[in-house]
Amino acid sequence: QVQLVESGGGLVQAGGSLRLSCAASGNIFSINAMGWYRQAPEKQRELVASFTTGGSTNYADSVKGRFTISRDNAKNTVYLQMNSLEPEDTAVYYCNAHRGWDGADYWGQGTQVTVSS
Repeated sequence: QVQLVESGGGLVQAGGSLRLSCAASGNIFSINAMGWYRQAPEKQRELVASFTTGGSTNYADSVKGRFTISRDNAKNTVYLQMNSLEPEDTAVYYCNAHRGWDGADYWGQGTQVTVSS
């Protein structure tokens, strides 16, 4: 099992910044990829940014140039730095960990990000 705990959400004005953190624990050695997803009201959950199996990064077109995913392997933590936030970024943000050998996905509890105009 893998446990993911997110933090760092909140309310910010448009143009502001937030940094989300996702601390992983448990059987993390089985994890191949980690990333961030978000889900706005009445919309499907979508990928925001991720580290792929090979270690490269992947971003949704809507956040390229504004968001940066990073990690601290010593702390088993993945971060999402969000700059130039827009009201359209308002959503619950979820941390995801993917286990390649069986396709299992683990999710954090989610953290609310609200951007006011």
